[in-house]
Order: sequence, then structure tokens, then C-alpha cells
Amino acid sequence: MSINQSAINLLDQLQQVVNQFTKSSFTQPIPSLNDSSIGQHVRHTLEFFICLMDAKSDGVINYDMRKHDPFIESDPKLASDIISSLKSFLNNDLPDFPLIMEANYEIDKEEISRIPSSYLRELAYNIEHAIHHMALIKVGIKACFNGIKIPDHFGVASSTVRYQKSQNA
Repeated sequence: MSINQSAINLLDQLQQVVNQFTKSSFTQPIPSLNDSSIGQHVRHTLEFFICLMDAKSDGVINYDMRKHDPFIESDPKLASDIISSLKSFLNNDLPDFPLIMEANYEIDKEEISRIPSSYLRELAYNIEHAIHHMALIKVGIKACFNGIKIPDHFGVASSTVRYQKSQNA
């Protein structure tokens, strides 16, 4: 399986969950998530993939410059449509190409670091980042939304799933 297919599978799981939410439940603050909502975690996750998709045009990826789009975090239908677009992009199975990842790791000043990277390296990062936020989404669902069905292995790294399976063999 290609890394692109792994990302698509992950986004499929996220889409299955997002499609179960109403607008009001998607935006409900969750105390165990520091009052962030499921929608905010979904938006954050999707915007990282959007940054990667947009980087194809100029060869630069900067996650700090994502839009923080309030419409994505408040509308599960829009979030689901964006997931579909991202999956379509990933279905192109692009070959690796160089990227420059820009980031500011300073709190009190503007100091941009420019780090050589590549499309596939950033796709791997996006997968790990998505898994992390999906784990947080799962915590929020279990705390507040008993009726939401969570796919097996949602928010669990593939290496952890393989390890768990080896322990049960």
C-alpha cells in the first residue's frame, strides 16, 4: 500500500466520523479538550493537508500560514466535502518532489526557519499529525457523544496496531 493510500484510509475514517455530526454537536466545546470542539480539531487536521496540497504550486509549505477557517470547524458537511477533495488529490499518487518547509518557532519575534523537505516527508508528517488529532477527537467523542460510531483503530498509529496484533497472536 502506498503512503498516499494510507493517508486516504485515514481520511476515510475521519470522514465516517464527521458525517455523523450535526452542526451543533460539531461546534460544542468539550471540557476534556480544553473547551475546543470536534470541529476545531477536524479543521486543524484538514488545514495541514490543504497546506500540503497547496505547496505543489510553489514548492513551499508553511503550516503557520493556514487559514483557521471558521466555516470548516462549524460545518461538518463542508468538512466532509473538503475531505473528499483531499482524497481526490491524494488519489493522484504524486511522485516525491522537493519542498521547503517554513516555520517560525519563536514566540516573541518573527524568525522564519527554512527547512529542506519533500512532498512524501510532509505527507508522512500529515499522517502522524492526523492520527494525533484523531486520538483527541476520540477522547472528545467518548466524553460527550455516545451515539457516534468510531471506526476500529481510529486515532491509533499503524505501528501500534501492528504491535497490539502481535501481542494477541
